[in-house]
Amino acid sequence: MAGPAFRAAAVRVRVPATSANLGPGFDALGLALGLYDDVVVRVADSGLHIDIAGEGGETLPRDERHLLVRSLRTAFDLLGGQPRGLEIVCANRIPHGRGLGSSSAAICAGIVAARAVTIGADSRLDDTALLELATEIEGHPDNVAACLLGGFTLSWMERGAARAIRMEPAGSVVPVVFVPGKPVLTETARGLLPRTVPHVDAAANAGRAALLVEALTRRPELLLPATEDRLHQEYRAPAMPESAALVERLRGDGIPAVISGAGPTVMALADADTADKVEALAGDEWAANRLSLDAHGASVLPLAT
Repeated sequence: MAGPAFRAAAVRVRVPATSANLGPGFDALGLALGLYDDVVVRVADSGLHIDIAGEGGETLPRDERHLLVRSLRTAFDLLGGQPRGLEIVCANRIPHGRGLGSSSAAICAGIVAARAVTIGADSRLDDTALLELATEIEGHPDNVAACLLGGFTLSWMERGAARAIRMEPAGSVVPVVFVPGKPVLTETARGLLPRTVPHVDAAANAGRAALLVEALTRRPELLLPATEDRLHQEYRAPAMPESAALVERLRGDGIPAVISGAGPTVMALADADTADKVEALAGDEWAANRLSLDAHGASVLPLAT
């Protein structure tokens, strides 16, 4: 049986940063942010060549170990076969190891690029299959769902398959992220979580997560109580004490603030009137960035854009 045919032209994929959990929505809620990695992929006659600029430019492998390459390869296998060679150019802007979905961005960029460069791939790897494949590679769907779909997402597992819905976040919400200089490994943060939690805490989080859907889509004035968490942030605090202290300080000032993903980045959900004031609260040890909300998710763009 003949293998797949590939496009001669390069394809460009743009993927957004994401923030998962958002306080109480552990491993379920995600938000796509207006900070992007761009990847250009071209099928070549032979070999593997990778150029990386920006985040990770000095540390990421330039061979088959790169998560982007592994994701490309996995998608190509599902599509019927590997190309003879690949040329890849990465322009990375999403910080690594900071809880802003850099690994999910690499995964989603890889599988979307593989579909885009393979002729007739849309019918064999549709959007539902993309989410399932990205989740299989990442291990959980919260970040990859937001990265693929954009907006505000709710994801879950159903009979072993990833599912997600996209919601429109309120246009008045302005994310402000406080990025520290040092990363925290996701494995380290997850290792601090207990195997069981008190029933009262689980019940409180269920209510807050439900409230967060309403607050983030229609009633942002409720974001402070809606982002209260009892399941993961307190347990992870020993690995990121400065982040925990910043969350407590911001929330004490009435600002909805959470640990972004597994941390150590802190995200505040401000509005146009307060974003500049919130951004100024960072201090010298944080890189504060006022971001937009991403509405499109992973996108194939013209090369000239």
